[in-house]
Amino acid sequence: MFAVFLCLFNFNTLSAEPLGKKVVLDNGIVLVVSERPGVPMVVVDILIDAGSINETAENAGLANLTAELLTSGTKTQSAVEIAEEADFIGSSLTTTSDYDFTEIELIVLKKYLARGLHILGDIIINPTFPQEEIEDTVREIQGELKKNEEDPGWLAEREFLKALYVDHPYGRIAEGNEESILRINRPDIINFHSKYYVPNGTTISIAGDITLEEAKNLIENSFGTWKKKEINRNSVPPPPALEKTKSLKLDRKVTQANIILGHLGITRDNPDYYPLQVMNYILGGGGFSSRLVNDIRDKRGLAYSVGSTYLSRKYPGNFQVVLQTKNPSALDAVKLVLENMRRISESEVSDEELDDAKAYLIGSLPLSIETDREVAENMSLLEFFGLGLDYFDKYRDQIKSVSKQDVLRVAQKYLHPDRYVLVIVGNLKEISSDKI
Repeated sequence: MFAVFLCLFNFNTLSAEPLGKKVVLDNGIVLVVSERPGVPMVVVDILIDAGSINETAENAGLANLTAELLTSGTKTQSAVEIAEEADFIGSSLTTTSDYDFTEIELIVLKKYLARGLHILGDIIINPTFPQEEIEDTVREIQGELKKNEEDPGWLAEREFLKALYVDHPYGRIAEGNEESILRINRPDIINFHSKYYVPNGTTISIAGDITLEEAKNLIENSFGTWKKKEINRNSVPPPPALEKTKSLKLDRKVTQANIILGHLGITRDNPDYYPLQVMNYILGGGGFSSRLVNDIRDKRGLAYSVGSTYLSRKYPGNFQVVLQTKNPSALDAVKLVLENMRRISESEVSDEELDDAKAYLIGSLPLSIETDREVAENMSLLEFFGLGLDYFDKYRDQIKSVSKQDVLRVAQKYLHPDRYVLVIVGNLKEISSDKI
């Protein structure tokens, strides 16, 4: 969700009004509400600062496992009873965990909102993590990890993150690995939940036919017993600087090589975020309008797909170019990626490229507020990253102000064609051993 949430608004349809209204409850919960009358459904999106960034390498997968087990039973209800109650009120209830946060989402009819919030409060505040449910969930995750090993794209991403971030938590798959999840025991899960599932680390966003006052009363009824506590988080060192190129090739009997080339990026609060979005759109993020697609796919026919992303997170994210090509053309395609990275760092983009990128980034974003779910998710993320509920109006102005000189400056500063991580998963017998 985070990778795309800032690319989903049409500012031509937006007023200057904030996306929602905010209040901080006595126990520290940040409540954000978007009053959208007319539709009987209500969406509740909860973000808790309990992502895998809080894990160690030894217990990798702990945040994900804890989130998966929230619905496995509480002090008053079994997993079956929770599922039956959620089904009876016709709700959708999901739990997920990412690097930076854990997310719980409820979609329910307005008339059943109080019951739905009672379920949420119970699973978040009072989970019991039964041992048999832990064992079942661990087996399921092991099965998913083994299945993923057969996916060359997944393998390339795993190895890229590991090589780029080394010991930093962003260098590990959020689900952990087969060894680490077997080391996690019930006390580990209980301790993680007790330490990080706290109201003063939680944002609750609600979108639908409800007022802020109504929502506040309902949240206080379901979450009022949740006690604020001080959070002592693990110290997270910055990702190591990449001093030279790292190359890794994995041999798989596939006809198409999966390639990732990239390096460290920026934190979400970096003021250069906006010109980087424009630069990346022109380079490889703009689909068929991008230089990488035009050069590597359309002009030369060397890739089935190619694109770039510049991902920002709480800690430095990453820039990466992902492409798929025939094994024999893998290194030729990589050389062209590097050539395009250098070219955009050496001279200004054209007026047409700049205007097209800015027009797209400003004008192609209406999908984000078409549904209550998208509004609720966006409000949670805006609050989590401290961007403000008036962010989208400011975003429009920031993108408008980007110049060709800005694009060149950030390309020179934040693109590194001289030092990068390169991962190729393919049939190595068909891939040249030439150095890049």
